[in-house]
Amino acid sequence: QVQLVESGGGWVQPGGSLRLSCAASGSIFSINAMGWYRQAPGKQRDFIASIGSGDNTNYADSVKGRFSISRDSGKNTVYLQMVSLKPEDTAVYLCYANVRTSRFSSSSTTWGQGTQVTVSS
Repeated sequence: QVQLVESGGGWVQPGGSLRLSCAASGSIFSINAMGWYRQAPGKQRDFIASIGSGDNTNYADSVKGRFSISRDSGKNTVYLQMVSLKPEDTAVYLCYANVRTSRFSSSSTTWGQGTQVTVSS
């Protein structure tokens, strides 16, 4: 069993910054990609950013230049630094990890429970 726990969400004014964290724990042999999605009320879940085991990164066009993803592989933790936040960034932010639980298992995706980010004045 693998668990992901997000933290760092909250309320911020437009133009402000937040840093989200997501820590994986449990039966972890290795983690390949980790990343973030977000979901606003009544909308689909949208990809935000990902980071591979080699620290290669990908970003949605909507956040390029404002969000930065990083990871601490020793702590099985992924971070999302968000600056210049806009009201349209308001959503529940969910992290994911592609985890192998043993050397004999294939990779499967685990999701966190989400953390709310609200950007308003």
